[in-house]
Amino acid sequence: MKKLSLLLVFFVLLVSCKYDKNEETILKGNVAITVDETVLPLLEAQADVFQNKYDATIKLIPKSEAETLNDLFNTKTGVAVLTRNLTEKEQNNFKQKKIIPKITIFAKDAIAFVRNKTASDTLIAISDVIDFIKGTKKTDIKGLVFDNPNSSTVSYIKSLAGVVALPEKGVYSFKSNEEVIKFVAENNGMIGVIGMNWISEPSQNMLPYLQNVSVLSVKGLNGKAFVSPTQNNIAEGTYPLARDLYIVNCQGYSGLGMGFASFIAGDVGQRIVLKSGLLPVRVPGRKFNVRNEIENVKE
Repeated sequence: MKKLSLLLVFFVLLVSCKYDKNEETILKGNVAITVDETVLPLLEAQADVFQNKYDATIKLIPKSEAETLNDLFNTKTGVAVLTRNLTEKEQNNFKQKKIIPKITIFAKDAIAFVRNKTASDTLIAISDVIDFIKGTKKTDIKGLVFDNPNSSTVSYIKSLAGVVALPEKGVYSFKSNEEVIKFVAENNGMIGVIGMNWISEPSQNMLPYLQNVSVLSVKGLNGKAFVSPTQNNIAEGTYPLARDLYIVNCQGYSGLGMGFASFIAGDVGQRIVLKSGLLPVRVPGRKFNVRNEIENVKE
């Protein structure tokens, strides 16, 4: 009987130790994060560094904005990256489920227009884009190419034009930003609408296609000059199509999602944003070593 009791105690301790080892914390465990596909390159860079530093596995699932939001609302994911904040109505939906999302803003991205390099014109006015979508005026735009009918770029442009839906004629959509870039690189006359992150931090397989496209400078509705989507112009607020990036955590506990969000918003994560060509919400400081003595170098 005594031996049986000792075996039982040993078994309980063994199970407890195993549970503690696999338990998710802010720096350990496994988490799946749904990511707006337009900013996937940045999140891949963040996840790579985070996983190398900690005993964690982060699975990034790229989806359109609509799909990402649906995953959050239907609790298919506890953490998501969006190119806009939740609306008041969306936050109220979570409150009704007794969920209070923890929202962290961590960078500024931009929507960029790209055109085949054979075209001589590298300028585009937002007023022409709106006229093309509404069909109110004739423009030089032959067609607009989007990554996905439910993407954040489509949502942004529709909101900008004040329309519920895009026209069927002259508007094309694929499944990813990569496909948009490839299509524009191989077809003259079309203008692609993509997330700037795919230009500022391209993958190796996209470099040949990017060499065949031009990134257009954009004139805002109230602007007088055409401005290119560079990190500096986003920082100065002169590029008209900039947007904030958010990580939304609905896990409801101190898990890996919270740790990853803190990492992205922290010094290392912000340096990764800066290196990616996007604008961090907090520009990391630079450290200098001050020496009291100057070394004499003999030639």
